[in-house]
Amino acid sequence: MKQKQSSAEIFNQDVNSNSGYKYTTKASLSSELANLRLTLATLEICDLNGKKVVDIGCGDGTYTMELFLRGGVDSIHGIDPAGNAIKIAQQRTANQRIVFDLQSGEKLNYASDSFDIAHLRGVLHHVGDPIHVLREALRVAPTVVVIEPNGYNPVLKLLEMFSLYHREHKEKSFSSLRLHRWINQIGGKVCTGRYAGFVPFFCPDRLAQILKAVEPVVERLPVINVLCCAVYVFVIKRVR
Repeated sequence: MKQKQSSAEIFNQDVNSNSGYKYTTKASLSSELANLRLTLATLEICDLNGKKVVDIGCGDGTYTMELFLRGGVDSIHGIDPAGNAIKIAQQRTANQRIVFDLQSGEKLNYASDSFDIAHLRGVLHHVGDPIHVLREALRVAPTVVVIEPNGYNPVLKLLEMFSLYHREHKEKSFSSLRLHRWINQIGGKVCTGRYAGFVPFFCPDRLAQILKAVEPVVERLPVINVLCCAVYVFVIKRVR
């Protein structure tokens, strides 16, 4: 019987095909707009200035370096279990304050409280035990900022069922209610959260421009933002 590929193996194949991830290397306009919105949403909800940050699930390092440049962080460590992605990330920077290492978020090789902030961007929906990954993140940092696909978005649910890319990459999404319940289980508390993003990663340029123009309105409208925004962004604090 054919064994299922792990997420790391799938993403390693992406790197081999594109010299990086499809949505970061030679990215389309929609991917550029969507990615930038997620970075800015992170910085809007969590102050990284002068902080020591660990980026869990850093992939090819694109977002890690963007956070470093835009967030004013003191230092940032990117970790990922996909070895090919880490090699690409290491090749992209010589800055000694940006470190990339081959590690799994399920078992971090860092002492407790090694960092001020842990960052998880689109990680939980790819791992087998998201609660354990969250627990590890809270162990190494008292504050964790998380971005996850919005589990209330019906279009996203359809993509998860029918999109070849989503199915190959085992994409799934969780409701904010479920995410909050996990946080409570591990002794954390969600301090703040918001829905963000309205531009899909892969769509025609003209459509991406239209959706980007109305994105601020969609993000502000109650109920509409819950059903239509692409991601849920939230900050966790350790309480015990």
